[in-house]
Amino acid sequence: MNTNNNESFRDHIGTINEEGLRNWIYPKKPKGRFYTYRTILSIILLAFFLISPFIKINGDQFMLFDILGRRFHIFGRPFFPQDFYLLALAGVISIVFLVLFTVVYGRIFCGWFCPQTIFMEMVFRKIEYLIEGDRPKQMKLDRMPWNAEKIRKRVMKWIVFYLVSLFITSVMLAYVAGSDYVINFWKHPFADVKAWLIYLAFTTVFYFVFAWFREQVCIIACPYGRLQGVLTDENTILVTYDYKRGEKRGPMRKGQDREALGLGDCIDCKQCVLVCPTGIDIRNGTQMECINCTACMDACDAIMDSIAKPRGLIRYASKVSIEEGRSKLFTPRVKFYTVILTALLAVFIYLFANRPSVDLKVLRTRGQVFTELPDGNIQNMYQATIINKSNHPYKDLQIKLMGVKDGKLTVSGTQNELDLDKEEVKQVIIFIDLPKDKFHGKNKIKIGIYDHNGKLLDSYETVFIAPVAR
Repeated sequence: MNTNNNESFRDHIGTINEEGLRNWIYPKKPKGRFYTYRTILSIILLAFFLISPFIKINGDQFMLFDILGRRFHIFGRPFFPQDFYLLALAGVISIVFLVLFTVVYGRIFCGWFCPQTIFMEMVFRKIEYLIEGDRPKQMKLDRMPWNAEKIRKRVMKWIVFYLVSLFITSVMLAYVAGSDYVINFWKHPFADVKAWLIYLAFTTVFYFVFAWFREQVCIIACPYGRLQGVLTDENTILVTYDYKRGEKRGPMRKGQDREALGLGDCIDCKQCVLVCPTGIDIRNGTQMECINCTACMDACDAIMDSIAKPRGLIRYASKVSIEEGRSKLFTPRVKFYTVILTALLAVFIYLFANRPSVDLKVLRTRGQVFTELPDGNIQNMYQATIINKSNHPYKDLQIKLMGVKDGKLTVSGTQNELDLDKEEVKQVIIFIDLPKDKFHGKNKIKIGIYDHNGKLLDSYETVFIAPVAR
């Protein structure tokens, strides 16, 4: 909390100085228990990101989002454009979950799970520390003229950054174009100039983000960060400075009676500011730039240990818990979002569980009305699309009329038995004959597809056109 009631820090972001120029952030290398936890989590998430597109289950890629080819594999299960409603619902559920999570825990996603933060802090920042050193050395290098040392370190960093960006581009491309394509590309890297141009374009974007734009993504570009102000309230748990315990601030001196002087536990060491990757002072209160990365918590805990004070001067807490010493998580907003999320999950589980392994669509052939046959029946022609949504083949599938005793269904060019390879999409022509004396005008009929054991896999309702009764 800003005890001077000076809110001028809210008039500009920490990465822009008073002249409107870029204020480059040199965060001190963090260390502590929360940083260790974040590192472990980041390793797990990075490992999942790196290996997922190269794992195959029954020959299918574990994770694939081929939008142009309309192929999707999620956890090894194939999905098709016909399943878009499931993907859309999953997206809505993710948004509602993120909203609920933000209402309760604030922007913790940004500090612990966001790909931008993980790549920036756990990959590129570590490379930077390794090549250029910690905060003081980086600042000294920045002020240094372009001598041999500065050129060597900067060029080395830029080259490593670009190579890492190229590697990230390859993995991302494996998600959208397939791992086989990426592997083949690197086996024959000079076979496709157009592919190289695409590679280099995306690599340059990644390089620009992590080498120059950096924390500006979280502060300026990220829409989720802008929503923080409307999603959080006084009951939201955030990285918070305990101003009641910390104020009044003052430096620590030997033999000093801080309580008699009216001083709090904050010794104004500014370590929490030096480690912040977005350049803010958490003691000023909740700010949109804060990504809840806990670096300031680790830094403050280390100082509290050194002066024999309890940890937690900066900790996960809500405004209410700081001011009133109580915490209320299950607020009406949380209850509302919980109900919505539960309902959406129930709908998604039901739809997913009842998702047919074989999808059947039957549409009347364009330009055709009906044909009167010599035997007195009326014939309609249809085009049927059959999709095997599973990762195993089907043999001897049968397409039949449902609920019609005197009708006849014929699949053109077959004996009404079809074979489908895994994930195959097959189109066939169907002829349906119905008696003229029983069907008139437009009639709704249902067609089903059955496996070799007679089990109904999917059905589709369509229209049969017959002459109008006179």
